Amino acid sequence: MANKKIFKSPSVAQKVPAANAVNDAGGKAYKREDKQALAQIACTNTFNGTYYASADQNLELAKKAALALKNDPEFLAKVAVYSRNKGYMKDMPAFLVTLLADLDTKTFRKIFPIVIDNGKMLRNFCQMARSGVFGKARNLSSGTIRHAIQQWFDVRGPWALFKASIGNDPTMKDMLRMARPRPNTPEKNALFGYFLDKDVAIEKLPQVVREYEAFKRDKSLPVPNVDFRMLDSLGLSDDQWKEIARNAPWMMTRMNLNTFQRHGVFKDKELVKIVADRLRDKKLIEEAKQFPYQLFSAWKAITSNTSELPFEIHEAVQDAMELSIDNVPEIKGQIYVCVDCSGSMGSPITGYRQGSTSTVRCVDVAGLIASSIVRKNRSAQVYTFSHNAVKVSLNPRDTVITNTLKLNKAGGGTNISAPLRDLNAAKAKGDAVIYISDNESWLDRGG
Repeated sequence: MANKKIFKSPSVAQKVPAANAVNDAGGKAYKREDKQALAQIACTNTFNGTYYASADQNLELAKKAALALKNDPEFLAKVAVYSRNKGYMKDMPAFLVTLLADLDTKTFRKIFPIVIDNGKMLRNFCQMARSGVFGKARNLSSGTIRHAIQQWFDVRGPWALFKASIGNDPTMKDMLRMARPRPNTPEKNALFGYFLDKDVAIEKLPQVVREYEAFKRDKSLPVPNVDFRMLDSLGLSDDQWKEIARNAPWMMTRMNLNTFQRHGVFKDKELVKIVADRLRDKKLIEEAKQFPYQLFSAWKAITSNTSELPFEIHEAVQDAMELSIDNVPEIKGQIYVCVDCSGSMGSPITGYRQGSTSTVRCVDVAGLIASSIVRKNRSAQVYTFSHNAVKVSLNPRDTVITNTLKLNKAGGGTNISAPLRDLNAAKAKGDAVIYISDNESWLDRGG
């Protein structure tokens, strides 16, 4: 009979592979494969500072993940498109397109118009390309990059280009000087001159620009159909604000509810209904590509002590939140959702950025995701954890916001294994365990 002391069965601990990496918090971790690492970073990374890492460290992390796959431009392209179209990311997709300009011009040309789909994305790309983030600053006025930017301008009409002119770093003037696109219509020729501060005959400009310039000179004229940000500093009357609210796109409406309130928009019952119906319009929500957390941010803003918005607007924002989570899947079987409520999860979801740090925290978003899962999977059980795990009872019939507020208290260290320890101790059986965490476990660093 074999000697059991020599030929003993391996323990569970021996079966688990040893940790082979260290996370930003100093805890032991597992290194992802290159494709896994890039896919994860592309849909979650920020180039701002976070709780454990500086902005420069986050940039280097992204560069390392992208350059590890420089021999697979097709995968880089797929990740860029996915992170933009499905993940609603901005900086990371532009970052990957910038790399592809160096690696594979054919793939770069193919995905440029898909990923660089508005003025903000074009500014991101131009800034990254000229910064030399991958070793050398790119000349935007020659070669493949100039051709891609030229096509970007060619396919857009005057109104879209006028809207795209909002923003800095770089400005529209900067981009025109760097890339030197050629106007393909007389109207665009005049518009480019306008952007470059040249003397242009007013009658040659597109109608939207003529109306805007006329309104700047005479506020008694009808409010032009331009982006709200072009009008904000012009000292508008309450009646003019009402006209803006009547025609505002969905995202602008969501971002300016308190502004509308300050300017008397919601004294008009008809406008209250128009704005409320717009906010809860499912098609408009989908077209705006909004994260649910952005609606949560709107809800926080309108429920502040200083906000006195009509009840109908409060209800519409909550309705919009419910509609925004419609794509959460129903998962067969028993699910356990583990929400990280440690101290680092109290940091802003955008990272720390000067002048525009979000008031929405990572723990808010974690609670929002868990609440959304419970809404679609009513038997799901939820645990919060920091040092230890705590089982939380959520009513799936409650609103997503109500349940989110039960889960968004942050503080303490991070012990990723705590929920699993409790589930194993209870001999729980399940089909899926979902973690929502910054994954910076350190209390169980002995693993």
